[in-house]
Amino acid sequence: MDLKNLTSEQRKALLEQLKAEEIAEAQRKKDDQEAYKSLVDETVKKAFPKLIGISEKLAKNKADIREAFRKAIEIKKEVYGVKDLQQSHTFSDAQGQFKITIGVYTIDNYDDTVDVGILMVRECITGLGKDDDSKALIETILKLLSKDKKGTLKPSRVLQLEQLANRLGNETFLEGVRIIKDAYKPLESKSFVRAEYKDENGSWVNVPLGMTEA
Repeated sequence: MDLKNLTSEQRKALLEQLKAEEIAEAQRKKDDQEAYKSLVDETVKKAFPKLIGISEKLAKNKADIREAFRKAIEIKKEVYGVKDLQQSHTFSDAQGQFKITIGVYTIDNYDDTVDVGILMVRECITGLGKDDDSKALIETILKLLSKDKKGTLKPSRVLQLEQLANRLGNETFLEGVRIIKDAYKPLESKSFVRAEYKDENGSWVNVPLGMTEA
């Protein structure tokens, strides 16, 4: 179609037609978007109660399982001298086919006295830098005293620090490390229940208990 050959009335009609088609297309997109939003709204409202039910049932079963093993854990502490600080307990059936672990996740945490211990250790090692070996030792100790991004000392580093202190035998160093260890007060974050079974090959297989695992 050559627009030059159209009369003014024909061009006007064509423009009105194109405009009407644009309006219709825009309305169609709007209707499709509204239909999508309506579908999502309906699906969310139907699915949410099911998820709440799953969560409540999982929480109840988890509590029931922990309660079922509570007496076993108490007896285990008495019979085997297990400390209250133990973060997890694993139980297996007599045939060794099933395994259930009850535990608590913890977050590393120290009280304010940790800084006293750190300062004591730092002051102790300042006078050691007399030769290359001593300087290397100081650098190692300072790395062990460094905190992570959350401002917390890693317990594994404190253990390494204690090994160094025992090796050096410096009383001030040892006292500083003791203060750091005593300042460790881990916080419980959440409890967990883990279940495993042996497959036909004798390998342990984890039973998926979470929404992201099942």
